[in-house]
Order: sequence, then structure tokens, then C-alpha cells
Amino acid sequence: MDKRPIGIFDSGLGGITVLKEIIKLVPGEDIIYFGDTARFPYGPRELEEVKNFAINIAKFLYEQNVKLIVIACNTSTAAALTDIQNIVNIPVVGVIEPGARAAVNATKIKRVGVIATKGTIESKAYDRAINKIDKNVKVFSNSAPLLVDYVEDGILSGKLLEKTIFNYLKPLLIKSIDVLLLGCTHFPLIEDSIKVCCNNKLSVISSASETAKDVKEILINNNLYNELNNTPKRIFYETGNDSKFYDVGKIFLGEKIKEVIKVELKM
Repeated sequence: MDKRPIGIFDSGLGGITVLKEIIKLVPGEDIIYFGDTARFPYGPRELEEVKNFAINIAKFLYEQNVKLIVIACNTSTAAALTDIQNIVNIPVVGVIEPGARAAVNATKIKRVGVIATKGTIESKAYDRAINKIDKNVKVFSNSAPLLVDYVEDGILSGKLLEKTIFNYLKPLLIKSIDVLLLGCTHFPLIEDSIKVCCNNKLSVISSASETAKDVKEILINNNLYNELNNTPKRIFYETGNDSKFYDVGKIFLGEKIKEVIKVELKM
């Protein structure tokens, strides 16, 4: 049993979807969550810049004595997973490979659509991850930057959101996909609206639950699992000033976030 916390980070609130699934599977674990809200969004930024942000956050979490780091951000995973794995001597998990694996397992006609941020789409990270598993799967992608902004602004339902979603999905739907992979951890927060826009005819895959499965497996295999903790701690850090964690946490995490600690990272 290892009492050290798990470290999770994202550019903002989207990683809460991953946090929620991890809590479901390993409820006894202490967790430190870091949202880089001052530099949100990551999607439009150059991957090299995102890599530097992600490495600094990973180093911060490592200094908090975490036992495992979860990169709960697709853009950061694409930009920095390998680098972070080479820097710290603890397990590091990204969200792209688990999501790709689930999409490949779900498709029956080997045609997968991906919506994500501009940075994730341009990195081709999902194309590589999916084709590494099955080279016969065709991947069709489209960036959906406004959806990230809507989630951060608390626009989680309604006609405006659905119209925007449909416009992003239209180029993928005409490709006759049977699986839609949500390539951004913000998107599960609007998954119901996405399914409406698909007429509930597609398998909609979120990497959050698959990532949580990987986290539990790594904890068990490396003797890091802390299953006997009845009073787990959740500590939240962010870099921005106008925190939305309190409202979003209560709605989607199912528990009240009592404190969000402001921190500045040196570049």
C-alpha cells in the first residue's frame, strides 16, 4: 500500500472527467488536481509551447511527492507524454492510447471519427495510436475549438451548443463513421448533447473511463494501490484567478470542492 497521492493535470476543467472516473475505480486514493487555467486553452497553441507547460506542471506534481501522473489533456499528451516519462521516475499515463484502444474495439466497420482541439488534430496523435493497434481502421478528424470554450464558460446544453456540435460533426458523419471518439477531456461534459447530434446512432467513446482502468491496473501491478483509505484527500491547484472549479466540481464531480489553491509556475 502506498499512501502518496495521484497527480492529475489539464489545461482547465476538462480533466475533471478523468478525475471522476478515477475516483470511481480507486476511491481510496488521495488526489492532487492541477488546472492551468491562466494559460487555457492549450488547443490553439504550438505543441512545443504546450510541451513546456506540461513538463513544468509534471515537475510541480512530482515535487508534491505523487506516485503517478495522469496527463488528463489530449493536447498535452500529444505534446509531452514521452518527455515527461523520461523526466520523472514514476508512472505517467496519457489519455490518447486508452481512447484509441476503446475506439478500435468499438468500431465494426473500421471507420472512426475524432473531434478534438486544433493541436491534438494537427499532431496526428490519434491517427498514429489507432493505426498502431489496427492499421486497417480509417480515421477522420475535425477540430472543435468552440466546444472547449463553451464547457469552460458553463454552456453545457441548449440549441446554440447543439448547432455548434452538429457543424463540427457534419464532415465526419458524411464519412459513414460508426464510432465517434471524444479527443478532448472537456467533451464528456457535453456528451449528452453530442449524442443527440448523432441521433444516438454512433458509439461515442470517451477516453476518461479507459484511462481510469489503466490507472488502476498500474497501481495494482506496481504495488501502489491504497484501497484502505476511508478519508481520501482531494487537493486542487490552478494558475488562474477566476475559478470555476467550485461550480463545475459540484455539478460533475458529485462532491463539493472546498478549496482551490492559486499557484504560479516559473517558466
